Amino acid sequence: MTKRPTILDVARHAGVSKSTVSLVLQNSPLVRDQTRAQVRDAMRALNYVYNRSAAGLRGAESGLIGLVINDLRNPFFTEFAASAQMALARAGYATVIANTDEDPGLQEQVTGSMVEHGVSAVILCPCYDRDETSLAALKRSGLPVLQVLRQGDAGPGFPFLSLDYASGSESAARHLIEQGARSIAFVGGFENRPVTLERMSGYRLAMERAGLPLKVISGRPSRAFGRRVALEIAHGETDAAVCFSDLVALGMHAGFAEAGVRLGVDFRLAGFDDIEECALVWPQLSSVRCDIASFAERAAQVLLDWLNSGIAPVEMPRIPVQLIARQSTTGP
Repeated sequence: MTKRPTILDVARHAGVSKSTVSLVLQNSPLVRDQTRAQVRDAMRALNYVYNRSAAGLRGAESGLIGLVINDLRNPFFTEFAASAQMALARAGYATVIANTDEDPGLQEQVTGSMVEHGVSAVILCPCYDRDETSLAALKRSGLPVLQVLRQGDAGPGFPFLSLDYASGSESAARHLIEQGARSIAFVGGFENRPVTLERMSGYRLAMERAGLPLKVISGRPSRAFGRRVALEIAHGETDAAVCFSDLVALGMHAGFAEAGVRLGVDFRLAGFDDIEECALVWPQLSSVRCDIASFAERAAQVLLDWLNSGIAPVEMPRIPVQLIARQSTTGP
């Protein structure tokens, strides 16, 4: 791992004293403009990032882990964040959690701030950023950064741990076929994004093996989108759906109730993630269980092992998932 530049490195590069660099970092009026410019040029040349908490917290001894999540409004990610935080706490680490709300600009802001405040490492579930510029501060920092659940284009320095999404959608589609469905749609997920393609890939495989036509309805993975799709396809030729996420499936669940469609009888519906609400609605929603609490503990342990050994993990296997069949596919 590349050594992070220090305030002494900046001082040497700029040809000034350490105390002068400190004054520049504190925006002191005692420093001449020319000297201030020299120091800032040196910081840029060395990719130096000011650690605001360096007096009390520094590097891998800070005891602080950053947890950056793309959408904490989604119960799936909320459960992951809470479980990871508790696992890290048991190991003696405090956690600072940020929600990027799928905004690359916000992701850039919060990750840069975490680096400045001296986190020891970061667990990152990235938002979609075509240029990956929002991860520049993390790339420069040299910190251990573990990507989870979604993989950006951050490069080989950011190892990736995730679930076996492909086998999950394959088992869901195969189950629907076994229940007699023949016109099965894959609903939700933004078109051509890696996580959408991965969650769809097993569905595609199962349909091709059965000689059945594909039907993909892409869109924002939300309840509102799911409800709208359900109202549009109710009483049509489509007789089943595998959803990108439980939020989409729960939206469809509500839409079909509104349209008078009986789940498990007129239409068979499967979600993905198996959040708690799947077992609480009626009829209960079939879903691909990801056991996100156990996955979060696994992610925390991978990061802790990395911090303790200094060796980055490589080629981690996908964690198995399991279809939980309930009344929305099997009938009353």
